[in-house]
Amino acid sequence: MQRRDFLSGSAATAAFLTSSAGAQSNSGGQPQPTPTEPSSRQAAARIPRVSDPGARRGEMLYRQLGATGVEVSVIGLGGFHIGQPQLTDSQAIQLIHQALDRGINFMDNSWDYNEGRSERIMGEALALGGYRQKAFVMTKIDGRTKQLAADQIDDSLKRLKVDHIDLLQHHEVIRYDDPDRIFNEGGAMEAVVAAKQAGKIRFIGFTGHKDPHIHLYMLEVARQHSFHFDTLQMPNNVMDAHFRSFGQLVAPQALAEHIGILGMKCFGDKILLKSQPLASGALTPIECLHYSLNVPVSVQITGIDSVKILDQAFEAVKTFKPMGEAEVAALLAKSESAALNGKYELFKTTAHFDSTAMHPDWLGPDADPVQQLAPK
Repeated sequence: MQRRDFLSGSAATAAFLTSSAGAQSNSGGQPQPTPTEPSSRQAAARIPRVSDPGARRGEMLYRQLGATGVEVSVIGLGGFHIGQPQLTDSQAIQLIHQALDRGINFMDNSWDYNEGRSERIMGEALALGGYRQKAFVMTKIDGRTKQLAADQIDDSLKRLKVDHIDLLQHHEVIRYDDPDRIFNEGGAMEAVVAAKQAGKIRFIGFTGHKDPHIHLYMLEVARQHSFHFDTLQMPNNVMDAHFRSFGQLVAPQALAEHIGILGMKCFGDKILLKSQPLASGALTPIECLHYSLNVPVSVQITGIDSVKILDQAFEAVKTFKPMGEAEVAALLAKSESAALNGKYELFKTTAHFDSTAMHPDWLGPDADPVQQLAPK
């Protein structure tokens, strides 16, 4: 499948890039943040869309992961939910095996999920019956220093019981100082690049859920260091379109840079399901997944903690057909009033999902060069 067959809305992408480049302040000539267009019609015009759903094999669709040359399932198995305490180890392993057997090859995880239980369970599942060969394994690290990042990478390798991680991502880039801490001398990127050179990881990306402008700043800092990310992970749901929108602001830039987009938080840890449109049935979970798949993500990661939710994901893939601008606008109109102030996207408007804010030790201290400049 060629990239030109995969994308639609290229005019919207070009318009975004032009407006971003030309957004200047009246006095100092400094770039100003590009705002989100909140209306459904305007959002539908700006957010890129797929014209080809992907390559269908069996029950699953597959898309290219950015410019990596790797093909991944459009649904990714969320690592957080698979490690939560309501699932026994055997139940979680069984769900992972069912997902892999039915065609989900993208496995999400993080060094900090459930105090390491998510990675340990994933490792047990992958070590059985050749399942590692079926899986594209992604995990994330929190450490912002070279040493702490290196230690967390080694922890993840041991827990996952793998000799390499397919995709490693810097987790929770949610503060404006995160890109600088990662890329500065003595920062985490030094450890990640060294791990790639040592064959411990294949590809490198980053995640964040707070503000699209922080994602754009991370890409800017990467360019300053002549570094190209393979992937980025961002919220991708029917409410994101209206408020501080990653779909409007980040997706076009990622596509322009040939970076694979990983969508997340389709249901915001089930909180979006409590909103009036979903609670009343005006919007259905399948429609929410269809919207997420209509954005040109390589994969939409979703929490799966039961066979019922696993089946729901496969039903969404089975029934998905690319939607045009008018169809997207009509779908977004159902969520517009509930979405405008970010009430249900708590990962943007509160610290509820900010695990590294609750555990700053996971990030680590300032890098050595900073401590030398400003000793405490």
